[in-house]
Amino acid sequence: MTKKRFRFFLVVHHFLKSIIGTCKSRFYSKKWLRRITIAVLATLLSIWGISVPAFSQFTQTQPNAQLLVEQGRKLYETGQLSEAVIILQQATDTFNLQKDELGKAMALSNLSLVFKQLGQWKKAEGAITQSLNLLKNSQLKTQNFAIILAQTLDIQGNLQLELGRTEQALDSWKQSANTYAQAGDEVGIIRSLINQSMAEQALGLYHQARTTLEELQPRLEQQPDSLVKAIALRSFGDVLQLVGDLEPSFKVLQQSRDIAKKLQSPSEISATLLSLGNTALALGNSQISQQNSISFENYTPLHCINRPVSTESLKFYQQAAQFYEEAVTTATSPLSQIQAQLNHLSILLKLQQWSQAKKLSSEIQVKLAKIPPSHTANYAQINFAQNLVCLKQATNADIPSSKEIAQMLATSVQQARSMDDERSVAYGLGALGGLYLENQDISNAQKLTQEALMVAQAIKAGDIGYLWQWQLGYILRIQGDVTGAIANYTEAVNTLKYLRNDLITLNPDVQFSFRDNIEPVYRQLVDLLLQPSSTVSSKSISQKNLKQARGILETLQLAELENFFREACLKAVPEQIDEVVDKTDGTAAVIYPIILADHLDIILKLPNQTELSHYTINKKSRDVESILEKLQKYLREPDRINDVNKLSQQVYSWLIQPLETELERMNIKTLVFVLDGDLRNIPMAVLYDREHQKYLIQKYAISLAPGLQLIEPKSLQKVEINGLIAGVSEQRKIEGRSFAKLKNVEVELQQIQSAIPRNAELFNQAFTKINLQNQIKKIPYTVVHIATHGEFSSNPNKTFILTWEQLLKAKDFDNLIRLSGQRESSAIELLVLSACETAQGDKRATLGLAGIAVRAGARSTLATLWAVDDKSTAQFMSKFYQELENSKVTKAEAVRRAQIQLLTDYEIPYLWAPYILVGNWL
Repeated sequence: MTKKRFRFFLVVHHFLKSIIGTCKSRFYSKKWLRRITIAVLATLLSIWGISVPAFSQFTQTQPNAQLLVEQGRKLYETGQLSEAVIILQQATDTFNLQKDELGKAMALSNLSLVFKQLGQWKKAEGAITQSLNLLKNSQLKTQNFAIILAQTLDIQGNLQLELGRTEQALDSWKQSANTYAQAGDEVGIIRSLINQSMAEQALGLYHQARTTLEELQPRLEQQPDSLVKAIALRSFGDVLQLVGDLEPSFKVLQQSRDIAKKLQSPSEISATLLSLGNTALALGNSQISQQNSISFENYTPLHCINRPVSTESLKFYQQAAQFYEEAVTTATSPLSQIQAQLNHLSILLKLQQWSQAKKLSSEIQVKLAKIPPSHTANYAQINFAQNLVCLKQATNADIPSSKEIAQMLATSVQQARSMDDERSVAYGLGALGGLYLENQDISNAQKLTQEALMVAQAIKAGDIGYLWQWQLGYILRIQGDVTGAIANYTEAVNTLKYLRNDLITLNPDVQFSFRDNIEPVYRQLVDLLLQPSSTVSSKSISQKNLKQARGILETLQLAELENFFREACLKAVPEQIDEVVDKTDGTAAVIYPIILADHLDIILKLPNQTELSHYTINKKSRDVESILEKLQKYLREPDRINDVNKLSQQVYSWLIQPLETELERMNIKTLVFVLDGDLRNIPMAVLYDREHQKYLIQKYAISLAPGLQLIEPKSLQKVEINGLIAGVSEQRKIEGRSFAKLKNVEVELQQIQSAIPRNAELFNQAFTKINLQNQIKKIPYTVVHIATHGEFSSNPNKTFILTWEQLLKAKDFDNLIRLSGQRESSAIELLVLSACETAQGDKRATLGLAGIAVRAGARSTLATLWAVDDKSTAQFMSKFYQELENSKVTKAEAVRRAQIQLLTDYEIPYLWAPYILVGNWL
């Protein structure tokens, strides 16, 4: 305070003393003394030019009531909530005496805000309802009225979100945005749109939330740096993280942090640091090694997993931990500190830093006990309890005990019930049931899980409900109730189908990964369906179970692809493989190998056969996967031909030998595989029949299907062929990676040009993203052939095609290819990706290949599982296109003939085996 202002306040002090003395001599009540004092003080402050802000922007009221609101605001901001309630109630009474409805509505809405912070939910609801009723009945439709109504709706939305009434919150914020627009308040509109995106995220509508915030960007660009702008950028960064755009998320969040630091806002700095930590954590998770196999047999919704941490993951985890620690020191509220510490605790558990985790958990426990109940606090309590379970499992410590953890969960449920937070009730009860299951108290586990499921279903919280359907199915399974278990697992899968657009980001409070919390549901159900019945007369599996198991496998593969892209994949109405086999190609059979914990199951679909055939190979998954891992390794080593034949013969004996009689009886010419697990890393062409000394490709044409569905399959001979031919032959260094010269790419493209008379070419410098985009926009090509370096990975950000100037990532490439579908309904008939390969060490890398194949909307995709000599590739492609000119040859048969020619010239499987056809084989 300046000396000048200090002298002013001394004058005011003496002046007020004289006024009060005079008033006392005249017997004014204390209430009126207070009002007179505040009125005089407000007048003098006004003369001096000092503004008096309030929770809501409101003017033209009596200064005493307005000053009470201002005093209440300051008490609220400093955490003196009980005192704030008293002052705001006085403000409400004063406005009421003055018959000032707008002022009273404003004071009540702010009073609701304080009650919410205290956890007094019914009082908070009562105050906000009373405020809105006053506003709805008010005859004063001024600009002040619109502003106060909009701000009150804002507060109501926050209250509803905290109570778990997310759809109501979204509706309140939409009304708020409309009201701000009527009042011409641009900042208010921005704030409401940010809030809408928060509600959309809470509802799992992540892509919708992204759209909301993207539409907000032009408004933000016109605004100077402000807290609202910082919050909007943070919200946008959060949404980008949830939909998997991690690097853009990181950049946007850094912008938000820089603005918050510039404005010196500790609370917003802390919030953005927390978000930065979350994105760094997600980047670390995306680097998790896929080399280790996972058995899904004993997974439950609340299981704990310790996986090896790669060097890349470690770097991001350490960065995330640093962000969380900074967020704690900067946070202005205990709850913000707890959220950052909980996330930090999860990293310590990943890194197996047990002593540090124990220390941090003790700090969190003390802080959690002191914060008032809220929806966020309830979830924090549940999250903390689950982390404690994992810490106990890893260290065998009994501090805290299971009883203490159960009490934490019970307390969170009780608090949630007191505030009618049904989402937290559903989640807490199920988590408590999971704790009882962990401690082998099956009876109480079942009772609590059933109760949690009922609550979740009553409020239509499918993202929580599927967890407890799964947990209940697991409980019934271990009790021997297979029928009941199947029913509950089936319901869980059905719920996941309903939630299919955002499988990876279900329940963002806990952030389970797809492999941990989605895939096990499907695999455990398939395992149950393929268990032989225990009847005396037979141990066969019913056709109903076989068909359901096959359908579940299809749904899982589709869910994997949707998870890969973070959105729904198939837009067109697909056709079932069965219809193609029965009506179009009667010489094709479909084979579904399924790797389960204790056995390998084969389901066979033959043309025009209503019943499916089924075979069981008694091999444990770890033994199957061991053979497949060795085979995958040896296939990439040209001098291991004998080892390849020995191992591939074992796989042949599992997948083909039991089916041979039926395949020969039906005169099958083409085998279509819907592969599972590690089998997807092996080209089926290389399976070796030792008895006849033939590879599978020498006996059958082969195709792969990502699922049971195809995009309107039809023969390539029925369409007019015109091709876009593109490639890069020169050595390139892009994004820190070096790519060797492909000297035979030019030869390959020239040979293809002669096979496809109508074509356009983009070669070397001409093969850029913009040129590709323009060319595809111009003409709806039926064949797109790209010869360049590329890599398929389980991480979409590491799945790319090399153009001259950049790595074209999976999503960008997908969007470009799909431009051709804007002109007409027909898809690209054939997409060829020559010289690409799957990422080594990534057991699920073929997911990237399947992802591009399906999302690009191509009927068929021809690619390689590993990069081979580009001379043999040019030879293969030339023969392939020559065969396609034969009107009686399918794509699968053309691939077979090209491979056989290479096999004749080069005996080594390394050179002829990697070519695979995905999708339509006709």
